[in-house]
Amino acid sequence: MTVSAATRATPSSVRRTLLTCRNLSRHFGDRVAVDDVSLTIAAGETYGLLGPNGAGKTTTIRMICGLLRPDTGWVDLDGRRGRRARALIGYVPQDIALYPDLTARENLVFFGRLYGLGSRALARRVDEVLELIDLRDRRDDRVEDMSGGMRRRLNIGAGLVHSPTLLVLDEPTVGVDPQSRHAIMTSVRAFGAEGLAVLYTTHYMEEAERLCDRVGIIDRGRLVAEGTRRELVARVGERDRIDLVVTGDVDALVRACRGVPGVATANRTADGAQLIVQDGNELLPRLLAATADLDAVVRSIEVSEPDLESVFLHLTGTALRE
Repeated sequence: MTVSAATRATPSSVRRTLLTCRNLSRHFGDRVAVDDVSLTIAAGETYGLLGPNGAGKTTTIRMICGLLRPDTGWVDLDGRRGRRARALIGYVPQDIALYPDLTARENLVFFGRLYGLGSRALARRVDEVLELIDLRDRRDDRVEDMSGGMRRRLNIGAGLVHSPTLLVLDEPTVGVDPQSRHAIMTSVRAFGAEGLAVLYTTHYMEEAERLCDRVGIIDRGRLVAEGTRRELVARVGERDRIDLVVTGDVDALVRACRGVPGVATANRTADGAQLIVQDGNELLPRLLAATADLDAVVRSIEVSEPDLESVFLHLTGTALRE
């Protein structure tokens, strides 16, 4: 059974809101790139911004980071706006933004100085970031001699060196090997545990499933849906599937399951039964109680929750990677 980040995390409604965007719009000539987008991100929350190519993700991120002035709307980060807000943002672009002829440590020192960190504080913070991105043993390696995965991790480190309030990660795992991808995702989960607000864009739906407490889906410049995975799935009417491996009187078990409120369908399969239900995890105890006295033994249970891919396809009419 897959458990999403939203299931594990503290609800964002009880956390302090750090980022507030209201009614952001941006035109390029006659083309509307972003149309009245509003969103919030709380401390310790990872917010995934998903959308097809050309949907307005990059323009929205640039306005949040202060790299592009919105035509309408505003961005507030922990009570600050404009230049004071930008100082609280760590922006990690999709392209590697490092100096290849400098070492890992030298790159972090350079970016730390851009943010005005003093020598003593900077040295301490560089060591902390190298530990956090698991590059302490490679601190004296030049970037041009590093693997793609190590460069990606150092790219994230450059966005962390000034201890930002909001970390913006734009496609941070593109082109990396599975081991480095796993390391990056592990680090992102740790950022949320430390109270950092994270804005995350990706073309890998499974990353959004695993990492993001909430997801916003943007299409044609508008935020067409927003919420936890469970909330988004409920919006399009998707349901959970429960697969049971059963020995004994399977037909009696199927009939009993059909009588449990919340079960939409129950059918026999080659090795047991398959149920379509509203909420598998909540319903499971009642199903087991209803079948406890039957001449049937449930050998295994698998609950499959609907994924964001089906929601995304339903709302935008296209797959995320198209």
